[in-house]
Amino acid sequence: MDRTSLIVLVVVLLAATAFGLYRRRTDGRLQVVGRRRVVRAVADDAPPAKLVDPDAPSIRRTGPHGDVVATDLGTELGSQATLVQFSSAFCAPCRATRRILEEVTAMVDGVVHVEIDAEAHLDLVRRLDIRRTPTVLVLNQQGHIVRRAVGAPRKADVIAALGEVINA
Repeated sequence: MDRTSLIVLVVVLLAATAFGLYRRRTDGRLQVVGRRRVVRAVADDAPPAKLVDPDAPSIRRTGPHGDVVATDLGTELGSQATLVQFSSAFCAPCRATRRILEEVTAMVDGVVHVEIDAEAHLDLVRRLDIRRTPTVLVLNQQGHIVRRAVGAPRKADVIAALGEVINA
């Protein structure tokens, strides 16, 4: 093996290790969805996009992280919160995520778990910027996305996120 091949091998191994460590650190973390974002009022005669308080009444977010309504899910939102899981047929972590979310919904009253097949709902996947499965969204009572996790979240993190949503 010559010197150039050895350098290329070392660089590739370092890059793969760095990527693996990054994915290990970030997968499954329930990230807070931004407090301020570009939004558009629901009315068609409203002015173009502007920065507003996302918690303001009568405002519906649009764009990549828009609100989710019952018609998007095919079922009613939970009275306290809703856990939306985007899955695909051959996704092994999706099965573990399903189990975790079902356990949490059995523990907490007023919380609903909805699993959506990402391949069958591409329009919703695009609108919500779902890039891989499993992706879990934590919605409050109004359907605002307040937390988002890419990868299988830990049970304790899901419970903590629900506690924040329910007590808010």
